Amino acid sequence: MQKIVGCLLCLLLLVTTAGFAAADEDMTLNVMLPDFYSDSDWVTLEEGNPVLQAIYEATGVRLNITWVPNSGYPERTSLAMADAKNMPEVMVIQGPRDAITISSARAGAFWDLTDYIDQYEYLSQGQKSAYDNTAVDGRIYGIYRARAYARAGIYYRNDYAAMAGIETVPTNVEEFKALCMALAGLDNMYAINMCKYVTGTIGITTVMFGAPFQYGIDADGQIYPAFEDPAFQEGLDFLRDLYAAGGIDPNFMTIESGNWDDAEHSNPPKALMRLDCLDSGYRYQEWLESNQGADPENPIVTLLTAIPNSEGKIQIWPQNTGASGEIVITKAVPESKLPAVLKFLDWCCSEEGQILINCGIEGLTYWIHEDGNRYTYPEGEMENAGQYDTYTRTVQHSLNQLSMTVNGDLTPSTAQNPLRKWYSKNLIDNAQYVISNPCLTFDSETNTLMGITLNTDVEDAQVQYIAGKIDLNGLKAAYADWYDMGGDMILEEYQAVYDAGR
Repeated sequence: MQKIVGCLLCLLLLVTTAGFAAADEDMTLNVMLPDFYSDSDWVTLEEGNPVLQAIYEATGVRLNITWVPNSGYPERTSLAMADAKNMPEVMVIQGPRDAITISSARAGAFWDLTDYIDQYEYLSQGQKSAYDNTAVDGRIYGIYRARAYARAGIYYRNDYAAMAGIETVPTNVEEFKALCMALAGLDNMYAINMCKYVTGTIGITTVMFGAPFQYGIDADGQIYPAFEDPAFQEGLDFLRDLYAAGGIDPNFMTIESGNWDDAEHSNPPKALMRLDCLDSGYRYQEWLESNQGADPENPIVTLLTAIPNSEGKIQIWPQNTGASGEIVITKAVPESKLPAVLKFLDWCCSEEGQILINCGIEGLTYWIHEDGNRYTYPEGEMENAGQYDTYTRTVQHSLNQLSMTVNGDLTPSTAQNPLRKWYSKNLIDNAQYVISNPCLTFDSETNTLMGITLNTDVEDAQVQYIAGKIDLNGLKAAYADWYDMGGDMILEEYQAVYDAGR
């Protein structure tokens, strides 16, 4: 019976892959997305949002979006999966193959899309490896959100570094540590800009120092958690020392990720360095050019990555696996509506869809200047760029979180200042240094059930350690709890999969 239903659905998909002009009726789609601008007002379609109106006119789809602050999105995802009556129809899953994704997929919360992706022009162009990395039990339950692999790194204000007595770019971990301590010595400024999203800062630091990502495999073929690696502890100790030296805002855990930029956008800045996606670095430079008159040909932001550790080895934290989560269709969507929803997601990957979702409307939220490049302000009005950005946040908000671009970026090109050119080249050159979680595709029932809770408890303890709230014994006690509460079982289950494949 299941095969018959699948065949009928495939036929229905073939019929409905025609253009949206053939749609018989409009469709409202309830969507849940992470929000990076929770401090900005959001204009709905009913209130006259021109971008949503343009999407509706192009597709007949009315987007009813529930915005969730990015810092609280994983918790809200868990709640959404537990509330079948109020589950969104389409939602972002930020962690492919995490416990929530695996358990929800196995429980039948999402539609299995494996047999249908090939029926769509754009979704079918995705990379098989990326789809495989997000699969559960070999089945595809979501459309991955394509991302560049070597995005993670460090950026800092080189003008303030010079004020602190350091004018050369760090070439190894020891020089990086010296730079951070020098920046911590400047009055009324913090060295590293941190917020309550600490995963990236801790991950980039510890991997740069030489630790594995999430799990490692020793010389005897035994799997171990990354936090047991001496290099991981070295990275935590550095962050703890920097915090004690006044180099990190003591209130960082109260700062939402949507307000992460605030410390950099003040004049003078309150924080001078960030461990994050490097595209945030070149955007910061462009913001300084638009709002504070910085020279694009002489960037005052330096992008830093691929730094050798004390053993001379280069490692880069994998900000993603070629994807930043995925878009899933939940079982809140009836089977009769599934083809229309898939058709809409396919349209999101088209040139028209990508531009509306990522850029908005030409002449309203972006402009094409005489040089042929896309800007966020009209030609000749760079000094008013901030006002246009504010308006864009109200109508565009974080709509780009719906973007998948599995078929490549089809949006109008932006001006390539020196920093952005460096970033583009860096993505290619540094892909070789990105390490991966060796257990990414291993199944562990314990990790599926308890992984997020266990990892959150460990991360909370690491934050307390960095902030000086607990000592090394307290940190080790948290690690012991991880083992006792399920970590031992996770390692056993991973080890069994690994040994079977050797």
